[in-house]
Amino acid sequence: MERIALQKLIAWNHDKRKKPLIVWGARQVGKTYLVQEIFAKSCYENNYIYVDCKKEDEIRDFCSQTANAEKIIEYISLRKGKQISEKTLLIFDEVQECPNIISSLKYFCQDFREIPVIATGSMVRIKLQRETHRRGAKDNDKFLFPVGKIDQMTVYPMTFDEFLMNSSPMLYRAVREAYENRRPLDGPIHSLAMEQVYKYLLVGGMPEAVETYIEGGNLLEARKILKALYDNYLADMELYQASQESILRSRVLFQNIYRELNKESRNFSPGLIEEKSKTRDFATSIQWLTMAHVLNQSFQLKEHVTMPLMPDNESSFRLFLGDIGMFSYQSGINAASFVSAERENVLSGIFFENFVANELTAKGHKLFYWRGKASAELEFVIESNNRLYPIDVKKGRGTLRSLEKFSNHNQFEYAVKVSKNNYGYDPGQKLLTIPFYFIPFAARDLADGTMAV
Repeated sequence: MERIALQKLIAWNHDKRKKPLIVWGARQVGKTYLVQEIFAKSCYENNYIYVDCKKEDEIRDFCSQTANAEKIIEYISLRKGKQISEKTLLIFDEVQECPNIISSLKYFCQDFREIPVIATGSMVRIKLQRETHRRGAKDNDKFLFPVGKIDQMTVYPMTFDEFLMNSSPMLYRAVREAYENRRPLDGPIHSLAMEQVYKYLLVGGMPEAVETYIEGGNLLEARKILKALYDNYLADMELYQASQESILRSRVLFQNIYRELNKESRNFSPGLIEEKSKTRDFATSIQWLTMAHVLNQSFQLKEHVTMPLMPDNESSFRLFLGDIGMFSYQSGINAASFVSAERENVLSGIFFENFVANELTAKGHKLFYWRGKASAELEFVIESNNRLYPIDVKKGRGTLRSLEKFSNHNQFEYAVKVSKNNYGYDPGQKLLTIPFYFIPFAARDLADGTMAV
């Protein structure tokens, strides 16, 4: 399947000053497939070496004992029977099993920069943090991250534009061209695109679930894959946490994201999960699950917003599941609700809010929301080119009262309303209306500083 992240890998590969690359991302989001099956085979043909640090015990044990890049290159060359040169891509997968490889990247950068190296793994940051802060370790024994000696990128679940380019390429091109030309889609095509949005809300962006849906066109089969992935994420909590208490809290936290958002406030309320608990009781679980890209965290902004954006209060935040398909599965809502004629009455606005949160995160945005007085609220506020862009997510038409209150305290370029409505711009209200299927492109332009109406 096509992934937008491939273009980032190609750009990295063409950079004459490239450094060893670490590819971050949650489990099962397609990191290995992207790096090995798509990038390596297309750009290096057969001239690459793949090392699975979880399975290849001898190589893992050797690399655990040294960070010397020259020794690692020599050993792997002999073990694999293949000479490593500047034309050979060296891939270390599952590097959380051997954090010392991350240390060695410093010396790959310093001494063998001509050799392209990619390291990838699911819980690398968590393993590295444990190494850095483990009790009883002497300062000179603790892990030192190779700051300034690596390039980095993060792979997320497939965003809606990736889902569309794989499930319906012609419709994807029509949507992209309409966005680039800043024009609304014709009514029937707009309806088709919205149909795909609702299917994406159900299937989500986990590659295995998307591939199952595309190959068979069966939403229920994709749902079965989602259930298995969801259960695997719960089982993986033991890998994230250091104590039994942390494991239990991480699991119950993960399982209650829908419940947390499906209340009037939507702010994280620890008492809803565990009676008499405090936010600090879940601090470690939240930190580790966001580091593992399982959850996305959005912080509250005060009434008057200043730049650069900073949280108003570290204890006022919202949590979103990193994959909208898992969020929909967790909600317990019948799968038929997403494709039925009554879906607009059944599905609450939080499905769309989680959807937009993930699209923004995947394009590199930090998440913030705004709350004013008298329940005034905007779901997201984005800073781009030192300008503010408030984002209002509406399941239906909705009102603009919150935007009016926001404008009483803040200057902004223009507001973006994301809804099921077609594209349009009102210069008098400084309001850009975009349909849900445009949000991946708008999020990209906001990240690049090229947003325009």
